[in-house]
Amino acid sequence: AEFLTESPLRFFFPVGLNRDQYILGHSSHFCFGVRVIRLVVQCSTVGQWLCQRLSLLGGMVKHFLLPEVAPRGSVLHFKWAREQFEGLFKQPAENVNMYLEGPSFIDQTMTLQEGQTLEILEGLYNSLVVDKPKSFADCVAWARRHWQTQYNNILRQLLHNFPHDQVTTSGALFWSGPKRCPHPLEFDANNYRHMDYIVAAANLYAENYFIKGSKDRAAIKQILQSVDILPFTPKSGVIIYTNDQEMEAAEDSVDKDHLDKLKKHLSSREAFSGCEMHPIEFEKDDDTNFHMDFIVAASNLRAENYDIPPASRHKSRRIAGRIIPAIATTTAAVAGLVCLELYKVVQGDRPLSAFRNGFFNLALPLFAFSFPVSPPKHKYLDKEWTLWDRIDVKGIKPNGDEMTLAEFRDYFKMKHSLDIILITCGTCMVYASHQDPAILKERLALRISEIVAKIRGKAIEEHQKLLRLVIDCSGENIGEEEEEFGFPPVCYWIR
Repeated sequence: AEFLTESPLRFFFPVGLNRDQYILGHSSHFCFGVRVIRLVVQCSTVGQWLCQRLSLLGGMVKHFLLPEVAPRGSVLHFKWAREQFEGLFKQPAENVNMYLEGPSFIDQTMTLQEGQTLEILEGLYNSLVVDKPKSFADCVAWARRHWQTQYNNILRQLLHNFPHDQVTTSGALFWSGPKRCPHPLEFDANNYRHMDYIVAAANLYAENYFIKGSKDRAAIKQILQSVDILPFTPKSGVIIYTNDQEMEAAEDSVDKDHLDKLKKHLSSREAFSGCEMHPIEFEKDDDTNFHMDFIVAASNLRAENYDIPPASRHKSRRIAGRIIPAIATTTAAVAGLVCLELYKVVQGDRPLSAFRNGFFNLALPLFAFSFPVSPPKHKYLDKEWTLWDRIDVKGIKPNGDEMTLAEFRDYFKMKHSLDIILITCGTCMVYASHQDPAILKERLALRISEIVAKIRGKAIEEHQKLLRLVIDCSGENIGEEEEEFGFPPVCYWIR
């Protein structure tokens, strides 16, 4: 079963079913949950939300780990491809957005080990300056250069340090036993697998930067002809570690001057205002979003590096999606217990104590049940709210025009006695009182939907009827609870 609802705060359905009922062989959880195995009844129970974490992201570094065991099957290639997806199209965008949202990001990053700090700051600088595209052609060029790095240059450097006939001190061949000798690939625009990677990677990279992509392979091939690929030159300073211990021991040996320069370049967040990015969440079941196209192409190209047969798209989907076959008896038990909870919801007006979360393991057998937890309650201006509450604002005035940003602020001042100092919509910074006066003057006269569309670089789709805004406010009546927990989300209706 796939998602029927996402966050109940966003779609406001009375219940939501979780992604896959968490069926794991004989052992299973059941619930009405949002991403997690927990009963979620509107306005009655707490949801469990994933916290943002500080992603460790890095550009290309001057050292890497030599695999002790070369991948013998396709599973490790898919794991590698999934990590590539997260490291290229999700983690960099999340780090950029966290950097732009708060001044504490750099300070928090500097508390990490120097090696990790350097990777994160390099990733930020690359995303905001070095590799930031201005058009889809730039995205294609980035994909082509990344292909060259991953499937040619890195392996040629590896073979430069450890030639195919390298002999160890004991006289045995270095590339023997579990170590499979790789070979670099040469890019061929007429090779469908090579082009699959370029098309998928370029479109995903464009999505990160709110740039319109393209599926026109002929046009992409035309762009590739103008991309300059520097000839590979082996580097003498590259360190290749043969085990984890060597790599961990070298964590502290970083270029501190380079680290200080990166920190200086990134010290002013205002210089990158409006550079928010779109993190991409992996979704295996949409064949139009290029996610599986990238996973299949990336994993099969790496398999080709090691002379391993390629895998089909169906097998790739199963492994990349971490799909675990369900046992029929477990599925039946989950469905039955879920239906029992649905009966309670349909009956209506049932106390929270009437519902149950459940866990069972048919192999033991073990059945365990627990009470769902009510959501925490907060206050703003003496008004109580939970994660199920929202502030509805009709953005369309009686004359049919949408209110401007200035009118939106005035509305909150008059209706709720709140002075808005910050408005965000997803990763878009719509308004901040500390922004440049020229930017503020321009935006106050614009409609909020116009501002969001301008920042995203694309128009709001016709089917979207509201914008979910997060606000922060100031005022004499703002207490410690408002400062700690903030305010309910704002549903700003534009249609």
